[in-house]
Amino acid sequence: MAILQLENGTAYTQLDDIARELAPLNVELNRWPVGDDPVIQSLLAQDVLSDAQKEQVLQALDSYFEQLKQTAGYQSRDLIVLHPETPNLKTLLSKFNLCHYHTDDEVRYIVAGEGVFGFVRPDGTQVELTVQAEEYINVPANTEHWFYLTGLQRIKAVRYFTTMAGWVPEYTGTEIKFRTAAVV
Repeated sequence: MAILQLENGTAYTQLDDIARELAPLNVELNRWPVGDDPVIQSLLAQDVLSDAQKEQVLQALDSYFEQLKQTAGYQSRDLIVLHPETPNLKTLLSKFNLCHYHTDDEVRYIVAGEGVFGFVRPDGTQVELTVQAEEYINVPANTEHWFYLTGLQRIKAVRYFTTMAGWVPEYTGTEIKFRTAAVV
């Protein structure tokens, strides 16, 4: 279940409340079931997946990809798997835990684990959204945000792309005023 934390300490867990608070940013958050296929559930429970296993998970969830291809022109997808033993995990994550934006939408479908997206709202206030398994998030292009893992240090997320070029972080230098969890 997603948790939206405001700077003033207010927290929301209901999708309608979260949608209302994120509306000025046009961030989309939905629940997408992973399903109960025991093979896929077993793969999602593992820390490390081979390329073939990643592809197996992706194919099992491709109905969502097909929807995105039809409705929004997405062309490719991959599965990112992060865990404490991921080589150079801190270096990899350090690219995203500072305020930045992308020139393309950042679209993620969390299939296991959890992470935190922080946002700078138009009025300058900041919020953090913890996303968990079975949650789909679309962060629109040019939305100032940051991302980090929670203390669990585990996430599996399908990433959807229209092109790879627009997904490079453009750093803004905006100071992050608060974090709901320690940056890993």
